[in-house]
Amino acid sequence: MLGLGTLARVAGEIRRDISAAHQRDPAARGVSSLEVLATWPGVQALLAHRVAHGLAGLGVPLVPRTIAMASRALTGIEIHPAAAIGDGLFIDHGSGVVIGETARVGTDVTLYQGVTLGGTGFATGKRHPTVQDNVTIGSGAKVLGPVTVGHGAKVGANSVVLHDVPPNTTVVGNPGHAVRVEGRRPEGPDADWVHLPDPVADALRDLAGRIAALERALEEATGHHTQPSAEVRPLRNVRGRNPAGG
Repeated sequence: MLGLGTLARVAGEIRRDISAAHQRDPAARGVSSLEVLATWPGVQALLAHRVAHGLAGLGVPLVPRTIAMASRALTGIEIHPAAAIGDGLFIDHGSGVVIGETARVGTDVTLYQGVTLGGTGFATGKRHPTVQDNVTIGSGAKVLGPVTVGHGAKVGANSVVLHDVPPNTTVVGNPGHAVRVEGRRPEGPDADWVHLPDPVADALRDLAGRIAALERALEEATGHHTQPSAEVRPLRNVRGRNPAGG
């Protein structure tokens, strides 16, 4: 049953969770650890999960799921008792976060509100994602199925990930496309969702360039002047200062 070693381990995990909130949430700066524990729903959900997961591992019936249900009602965050959660997970705001039964989450991972680590279909066995260390997943993103999100990867807000994500890669879009951010390898938590690449706009720009080249070739061959080619303009400036403070 629960011994001093188990209690000490859980206490250490809770301290690490609170420390993660202090490090990655600007709103937690200058706030006491007790206040973070009492009022941060992401920290509370993790505390409940640590207890439920420990009890589930001991084969205790009913209680782990009851704890998970109560935590969901209190925090709006649903974590299955069997999910394996590493140290230093930070769930910012947290409302609507769902972590499925066979999900595996590494150390120092950051999840924003509305993230789903879910399954697909009715298959049994490993059917939820594995999220490796130092991954950041943006608001509303859905990572579905037994895929692996590699170390240091970043998933943009509202992206839908259905395939493995290589380490140090940024994924955006629905379905998710693996891209890079200005040639840099993102590492650790990053709240800059403004300067993400736009693969759809890039594809349209390339297509417009090819059409323009064909029109020039046709103009030279026929001697007839054609209308100017359409210009693809970005909806936003992807360069410059990060308004999120980065």
